[in-house]
Amino acid sequence: MALPREYETQACALARALEVVGERWTLLIVRDLFFGVTRFTDIQAHLDVPRAVLTARLALLVDAGIVERRPYAPGRFEHVLTDAGLELWPIVHQLMGWGERHLVDSGPVRLFAHASCGTDLALDGGCPTCAIVPLPADVETRPGPGTPSVRRTDPISVALREPHRLLQPV
Repeated sequence: MALPREYETQACALARALEVVGERWTLLIVRDLFFGVTRFTDIQAHLDVPRAVLTARLALLVDAGIVERRPYAPGRFEHVLTDAGLELWPIVHQLMGWGERHLVDSGPVRLFAHASCGTDLALDGGCPTCAIVPLPADVETRPGPGTPSVRRTDPISVALREPHRLLQPV
């Protein structure tokens, strides 16, 4: 029996947010959208998420106004973050950093830099050189010195080994 997704007895904004982004796979899907993985088949192959689960999670993100479906070919859609979805970047960035500080022994697997000046972002997502928090489109990601726990060989994983700006299709 599946656990319910709703926290009906909780009068809390965090509970409402978890109803949308707190299910298994959802934040990984959002992370991949930031990384520029926008097509259903690419997300599915990169995450190894069951198709039915990915369909349900993307539908929930679309219904919540976090993701928008855009046609890119007849009958084919890509998924892109809306303004509300883009607001999740600091949270996603900080969760990755927290995981690397507390759960990964080999150091950061990915690094993030302010693309305009090349300075690595601080823990809070800000650029120490420019004293701003850059928007996701002005953040570049590249592999870090940490060793990934899994070395994937799918085309998206291979493409993500090269530096690129967030939100740019890979």
